[in-house]
Amino acid sequence: MTTTEVFISNNFYNQALQPNANALRKAMTKAEACLWKYVLRARGMRGYQFRRQRPILKYIVDFVCLELKLVIEVDGSSHNHEDIFRKDGKRQKDLEKNGFRVLRFTDEEVLKQIRGVNESIESVIYELEQSSPQPPSKGRQRSENG
Repeated sequence: MTTTEVFISNNFYNQALQPNANALRKAMTKAEACLWKYVLRARGMRGYQFRRQRPILKYIVDFVCLELKLVIEVDGSSHNHEDIFRKDGKRQKDLEKNGFRVLRFTDEEVLKQIRGVNESIESVIYELEQSSPQPPSKGRQRSENG
């Protein structure tokens, strides 16, 4: 297997960024920590496993479910600046080009409307499940009620 094939088969994991990802994991923003604690961790989102601060391609994404290829980004106020906004657009295109679906939420949405954020994520997961049904992973069981 070539290096490129290993890279692709490992969901574009970029090991060179691992030290940066570890640092970011330890210094999550308040919004990221809330989304993790109250929505995504411990297979709390419809039984899917999400990972925090995962190196993918040349980026570190806030959260990802590898099984669904779903990336969730939480954007602070700095993402309103034109140059960062442009970089976010390129990053999103690169991820989408490689099969990932990207959801973006602002810090304010996560901190003030976490129920709505939760419902949005569940809705996208349901859509992804319907578009490409997959058998449940080992250790994950889907119920009729989600």
